Amino acid sequence: MDYEIFELGDFELQSDAPLAGAKLAYKTYGELNAAGDNAVVLPTFYTGTHVRNEGYFGPGRALDPARHFIVSINLFGNGLSSSPSNTPPPQAGADFPRITFYDNVRAQHRLLIEHLGVDSIALVSGWSMAGCQSFQWGAQYPDRVRAILPFCASAKTSEHNIVFLEGVKAALQADAVFADGRYTEPPTRGLRAFGRVYAGWAFSQTFFRERIYRELGFDSAEELLRDWERDHLDWDANDLLAKLWTWQRGDIGAQTAYGGDFVAALEAIRARTIVIACDNDLYFRPEDNEFEVAHIDGGELRVFESPWGHCVASPGNNTGFAAYFDTAARELMR
Repeated sequence: MDYEIFELGDFELQSDAPLAGAKLAYKTYGELNAAGDNAVVLPTFYTGTHVRNEGYFGPGRALDPARHFIVSINLFGNGLSSSPSNTPPPQAGADFPRITFYDNVRAQHRLLIEHLGVDSIALVSGWSMAGCQSFQWGAQYPDRVRAILPFCASAKTSEHNIVFLEGVKAALQADAVFADGRYTEPPTRGLRAFGRVYAGWAFSQTFFRERIYRELGFDSAEELLRDWERDHLDWDANDLLAKLWTWQRGDIGAQTAYGGDFVAALEAIRARTIVIACDNDLYFRPEDNEFEVAHIDGGELRVFESPWGHCVASPGNNTGFAAYFDTAARELMR
């Protein structure tokens, strides 16, 4: 896999425990202009890497490397940036420190400003956990970001979203091989259970009722579930749980500047903001986004109607969503 590594050194975290020898994995596309202001930042989502983000840009699209300097940055815990699976003792595996969205964005800020020479960020955008980081960027560095476009995401993880994640986490941890994260071989039963439970939340009830999974090449819901099982076998269990911890604690107000005041953090966002929700997303609900944009000056919520649910925005799943995203991105980039 083609990417670069930015060495952060011993990186202080919100938990006050430094991440020793921290590393950010990233890839750039296009060139930074002389003014240093054509950067588009695409963080990664839960089980994504910079490679999956390539589905959101390309020649002739709203985000185009011919015009923009696109920086795709891997989330801590995804197996490429510092993660439980690639960090040496004493912070390996179950001993990996807790990392927040704030920590991720502060590290990304260092990469962009200190290392890549970016002065002003034209847009931060992303799906799911990447969208959560887009909100985080807007509140954490309001003077650096000119526009944000989160989709199927939230500025604060809702209580119901937390409960959904507790379910998939419990399925993984129930495998005796998991051994409280100190496994000596992959907890395959737990990983399969994690993927199987997750699939029921990733798509909507209508998706299954109308058997839309056939558009993905599956003849039955069971075939789709088995595919999700296989996909999660490729992931390290502690990596999945490290990112899940980050996701559950998502809250742009949880930083010193706002003292835990979520509304104050929303009101501090100066970036032009369009939030895209899916009406059938089962855990990032449009109702939560309605509250958020109501407190962002000029913020706008657009609801894409689709039975695909949360996975409508997964690269390659729905061409209609891709066009919808491009329209919003073009408006913000003008």
